[in-house]
Amino acid sequence: MKEEEKLLAEENNSEEVEMTFLEHLEELRWRIIYSLIGILIGTIIAWIFIDFIINEILLLPAKQANLKLQNLKPFGQLFLYFEVAIIIGLILSFPNVVYQIWKFIAPALKEKEKKYITSIVLFTTFCFLCGVIFAYFVMLPLTLKFAAQFGSPAIENNIAVDEYFSIILSVIIGAGLVFELPMLSFFLSRIGILTPKFMRKYRRHAIVIILILAAILTPGTDPVSQVVLAVPLVFLYEISILVSKIFQKKT
Repeated sequence: MKEEEKLLAEENNSEEVEMTFLEHLEELRWRIIYSLIGILIGTIIAWIFIDFIINEILLLPAKQANLKLQNLKPFGQLFLYFEVAIIIGLILSFPNVVYQIWKFIAPALKEKEKKYITSIVLFTTFCFLCGVIFAYFVMLPLTLKFAAQFGSPAIENNIAVDEYFSIILSVIIGAGLVFELPMLSFFLSRIGILTPKFMRKYRRHAIVIILILAAILTPGTDPVSQVVLAVPLVFLYEISILVSKIFQKKT
């Protein structure tokens, strides 16, 4: 009888594990749906104000740098408007996407950690917006000014509008994601992968990587742009060490 009870207990446990796994899949499915709904709403809002976003915001750096843009495709501007609306929709729905990710992770967190989800979402959004603002007001003017002034005066620089928007949007989104370094440090520290001791030990290596990254993300060999990007990245790394120290997993 004892052996039969053990077998029944093992079967019940396996069923519970299977149900738990299925429940997680269902939860993930709904979180993805909620995220997509948020992106759709953000895209609709962006499309309503698409003329203002393109003419008064995204084209402003080109006007300031005196860049001449041209469309080379029959329906180029139409597809460009759709692309911009979707990407702006992603940016607008970023807080909701982050919230859905953390709500999916929440069951694995302790009760006191769940209380900080709202604060985490706000701080993550703040870091992302700081990166977007930094890219728009600092990186892009330097980058486009360099692109406009570099080369022979005998060659007229007429830039394809889709290439221009590709640079603008990739730099903005890239900077927003790079500025999430403190949040990445928080997450890795909470699960025990990252420690402040490790980050301090490899600080010099990190600075070298940051300089290389700054050289890749900035145009040509322009040292001003590289320094402008490298300085906040080093600052973010130091903040990440502090974040890791505060939130590192206790052993």
